[in-house]
Amino acid sequence: MPSYNAPIRDMQFVIHEMLNATETLTKYAKFEDAERDLFDAIMEEGAKFTSEVLTPLNAVGDHEGCVRHEDGSVTTPTGFKEAFKTMVENGWLSLAQDPEYGGQGLPGLLHIASGEMQSAANMAFAMYPGLTNGAIKAIEIGGSDEQKRSYLPKMIQGEWTGTMNLTEPHCGTDLGMLKTKAVPQADGSYKISGQKIFISAGEHDMSDNIVHLVLARIEGAPEGVKGISLFIVPKFTLDPDGNPADRNTVTCGSIEEKMGIHGNSTCVMNYDDAEGYLIGEENKGLKVMFVMMNRARLDVGMQGLAQSEVAYQNAAAYAKDRTQGRALTGPVNDNGPADPIIVHPDVRRMLMETKAFNEGARALIYWATMLEDMEGVHEDEKFREKADDYLGLLTPVIKGYLTDMAMRTTIDCQQIFGGHGFIEEWGMSQFVRDTRIALIYEGANGVQALDLVGRKLARKGGRALMSLNAEIDGFIAENESNENISEFTTGLKSAKAKLQDATMWLMQNGMTNPNNAGAGSVDYMHMMGLTTLAYMWGKMAVTAQAAIDNGSNEDFYPNKLITGRFFMARMLPQIDAHLAKLKTGAEPVMALDAAAF
Repeated sequence: MPSYNAPIRDMQFVIHEMLNATETLTKYAKFEDAERDLFDAIMEEGAKFTSEVLTPLNAVGDHEGCVRHEDGSVTTPTGFKEAFKTMVENGWLSLAQDPEYGGQGLPGLLHIASGEMQSAANMAFAMYPGLTNGAIKAIEIGGSDEQKRSYLPKMIQGEWTGTMNLTEPHCGTDLGMLKTKAVPQADGSYKISGQKIFISAGEHDMSDNIVHLVLARIEGAPEGVKGISLFIVPKFTLDPDGNPADRNTVTCGSIEEKMGIHGNSTCVMNYDDAEGYLIGEENKGLKVMFVMMNRARLDVGMQGLAQSEVAYQNAAAYAKDRTQGRALTGPVNDNGPADPIIVHPDVRRMLMETKAFNEGARALIYWATMLEDMEGVHEDEKFREKADDYLGLLTPVIKGYLTDMAMRTTIDCQQIFGGHGFIEEWGMSQFVRDTRIALIYEGANGVQALDLVGRKLARKGGRALMSLNAEIDGFIAENESNENISEFTTGLKSAKAKLQDATMWLMQNGMTNPNNAGAGSVDYMHMMGLTTLAYMWGKMAVTAQAAIDNGSNEDFYPNKLITGRFFMARMLPQIDAHLAKLKTGAEPVMALDAAAF
């Protein structure tokens, strides 16, 4: 059975050393209690919980799946309900939530680190609290004071869970086509009717109530996206004291048969004049939903990293244990008939690519989350503006590029197992299958690339990218005289120049033919992903080299530099291929007549 041990040392390196997070955050009243010792204690407990409780249930959930009964109720896999109860009792759901509604008020950075552990240990299980966090965010953003008082405390404590209901059988990305309708009632509520599909955690047995957030069109509303409203539709309506009362007319019609994440109940949800309550203004529902979805996209990028990390851990252990063939330079295992496969360069290549990706991706996600934390507390309006710009620009990159890469790395880790990787007993197949959904939900990766190229680059006159480029230039200027890390500053400088070249090409050619932008959008997203990871590796290299210069004898720091140099030498050059493909434009992509496919 696969194992998982949270990479606490690497998490601490990014949080405490590269980001200097606790020292920075505790300067603000909101986070004054978030000291280093508290961070470390919570992460250590999270490591125990995920390795001892969630990891053993991962294969159980994959093999058993969820079961829908004739009355529409759903039973989760063996052990899930008890694990969820433990999670609630230990306060994992409330870490970064608002203290006004029962949360602990800790930084989102601690939440994302805990979420990485939970998703790596058991991605399907982690989706139950993950979707609840998204629903909480939407109610915080758009809900009335009464709605916040009624729903947030129970959701934050984990007594109730939440969902997002967007997709319908005939529309996914194009939400303007949705048909679910909302009919106003005399008491101010609405009757919601329609069908939603792909609803993660839509029905289960782990909480007393499920708070569905549903996109629907009020009768008479404008067509398209301008006429969409957002509603709270609880599984049980509430009595005057705020407790679950009558069963609402929302039911699970079926559970989707999926490629992966079998332990999560992905439901077809039927709404039959269900009682719902408007969140915010009529016809303004997408604004609230997309704020929540943008935050969820950072979590999906984190899921990609998490699956890549657990796949790497098991592949590395297997490569050091499995003996096949001899090293090309001569036997290293004189006492046996073969050498461990980690001696073979191609096995090393796959492991190093995965390791270098994981560590760079972790730094990028944590850095973005730190910006989000600081945006809410920083006294300088210019800094808050920059943080918002960066988050807007980087969100599609974190969601799209990181999950694209995680798909590749989990497959490589499966490949290291050879034929055993294809056998379910070893568990590597599950990491591949579970990762696959991360490229699709919360906006397919091709859509993320279009969003980056079509909207985020041009937002506010391109201010976000210009600011990021200036920050990278400042970093290079500050560190290029340090010969110990010259590979990092030189590689970053080159990558940034190529990204600028691609940006100018899109500006010049995308306006005249929008298909040029569409055809190059994924390549551009990967170029930005590579550049931002190069920036993160530069920051980590500066931090690691400083520790060495200050006399540290810990192997961690030289190993960090070795891994980073691999990224700069072997992975960053991929940016050249992406630039070359982008500059071919739309013609090779669009030339073949549709009838010829």
